[in-house]
Amino acid sequence: MTAAGSIQFRIDRSSGVATYVQFVQQVRQALRLGLLQPGDKLPTAREVVEATAVNPNTVLKAYRELERAGLVEAHRGLGTFVRDTVSAAQALDSPYRAGLEDWVARAHEGGLEREDMEALFDSVLNKHFPQETP
Repeated sequence: MTAAGSIQFRIDRSSGVATYVQFVQQVRQALRLGLLQPGDKLPTAREVVEATAVNPNTVLKAYRELERAGLVEAHRGLGTFVRDTVSAAQALDSPYRAGLEDWVARAHEGGLEREDMEALFDSVLNKHFPQETP
């Protein structure tokens, strides 16, 4: 992801998460962090395909999913634009971000790799936000 108003998708092909879902998650995260605002234009499907080497239908599926969720709106011939945000809270300016930045820096200095930190963070999140099982 880049500066406000734009997004660069990255794909983790080893994650086991469908590519279109990764796109949707990245847009939702950018909205939640305030990196994308209503009115911002998403990259065209062609631009995403060129940057990520995925099938155009994958990009279009992600954009349709975002449109169904009411987060973006497609305008034929103009592009796909952000319609709404995910959360009113601006996490970029949140005091929690500073604490998290500090924690990540200390963990990295302590020798933890990204995957280690993700596993720790996920385990704490799962403890506080247990997933319901069907």
